[in-house]
Amino acid sequence: MTSLQLTSPRFEDGDPIPHEYGYTERNANPPLEISGVPNDAESLALVVDDPDAVEPAGKVWDHWIVWNIEPDTETIPEGWDAAEAIEGRNDYDDRGYGGPNPPDQEHTYQFQLYALDERLDLDAGSTKNDFQSHIHGHVIDDAQLNGTYAP
Repeated sequence: MTSLQLTSPRFEDGDPIPHEYGYTERNANPPLEISGVPNDAESLALVVDDPDAVEPAGKVWDHWIVWNIEPDTETIPEGWDAAEAIEGRNDYDDRGYGGPNPPDQEHTYQFQLYALDERLDLDAGSTKNDFQSHIHGHVIDDAQLNGTYAP
């Protein structure tokens, strides 16, 4: 049974993400709230991606990869400076958050939170593929929040 939960005070699961968080707008991450972290978690990690980008971009578009978030974190504030965690490279070829920017129609964005049994020894700027290979066998629990965004 999953106890880990990821929510946002700015949008409900499956609802539209406010436009201010888009790549061509403020390009700041929406605030997120975390609860139900397992007691044996050593770190948290977050991936934000767009599986609907496969048709226009030819792949799932990675918007944010961040790991080694302290397990007692309850809030990721809007426009978070992830100085105490490590951020990977998104598909805008940048480190940090890159907001929604669908080129064609409304897309659904996945905010995936992982509770891990270790801190990751992974260089800043690593890709989602690097991240996924490092978390294999170390995920204790996970949670997902979905939001939509239209051009």
